[in-house]
Amino acid sequence: MSKNWFITGASKGFGREFALAALERGDGVAATARDASTLDDLVERYGERVLPITLDVTDKAAAGAAVQQAHERFGRLDVVVNNAGYGHFGAVEELSEADLRDQLETNLFGALWVTQAALPFLREQRGGHVVQVTSIGGIGAFPNVGAYHASKWALEGLTESLAQEVAEYGIKVTLVEPAGFSTDWAGPSSRTSEPMPEYEHVREARRKTSAARTPGDPKAAALALLDVVDADEPPLRVLFGADAPKIVYPLYERRLEQWRQWEPTTQKSQG
Repeated sequence: MSKNWFITGASKGFGREFALAALERGDGVAATARDASTLDDLVERYGERVLPITLDVTDKAAAGAAVQQAHERFGRLDVVVNNAGYGHFGAVEELSEADLRDQLETNLFGALWVTQAALPFLREQRGGHVVQVTSIGGIGAFPNVGAYHASKWALEGLTESLAQEVAEYGIKVTLVEPAGFSTDWAGPSSRTSEPMPEYEHVREARRKTSAARTPGDPKAAALALLDVVDADEPPLRVLFGADAPKIVYPLYERRLEQWRQWEPTTQKSQG
C-alpha cells in the first residue's frame, strides 16, 4: 500500500531525495520549503501526488496549518519527516545569544511544532511513523559546532521520550543519525559566528579531519529510509553513512571505558 508523507526542508539535500524516493514508488508527499516555488518541478513531474507548501518551521501556527492542509489533502499521514535544519559553525565562546537561539528555533523547535501538529492525526488513526533527522552530532560532539550539537542532542532526548509516550497508539518513532553527506549542510544554508583568532587552530584541525572523509550520497540515504519506514518494527535509532559506525562505535567504547574506570568514584558518590 502506498504511504502519504509530510517532509520538511524538501527543496534540497536529504529532504528532496526523500521526497523523490517516495514519489518514485507511487507515494503521496506533502513537501514543504521556505520557498514553495523550488518544488515546482516535482509538481510538474508527479502531479497531484505532490502537495507543495510554503513553510518556515520556526512558525508554530504555520506548521500546524501545513500539517492540517496535508491531512485534508491526503486524508491520512503515514510518515512525518522532520528534516528542515541547518548547521551553525562557531566555537562556544564565539556564539552569540542570537546564534544559539536561531539554531534551536529551527533544528529543535521546528521539529517539535511539526511533531505536535501531526500527533493528533496519528493518534486518531492509531498509526504512523515520525522520523527525526538528527545526526551523529546528536550522540557525539566535535569542535566548532557546539550550537548544532545542542540542538540535535536536545532533539534526541525529546524524541526518545516521545517514542515511549506514543507507542501504545501504534505510532513508530525513528531518529536517523547521518554522518557526512553531500548536502548543503555546510554550504550556503549554514551560518557562522564572528570568528575569534584564538580558535583558528581548532577550525583548521576540523577542516583537515573533514577533508579526509568521503561524504555519503543522499540518494542512497533516501533508499535506506524507505527500508526503515517499511519495516514492521523500525529502529528507534539508525546510523546513515559508512563513516557513521567508524565514528560512533569507538565513541561509545571510550564512554563505557571511562565510566568503568571511574566507577569507584560513582559508588563513593552514593554515600
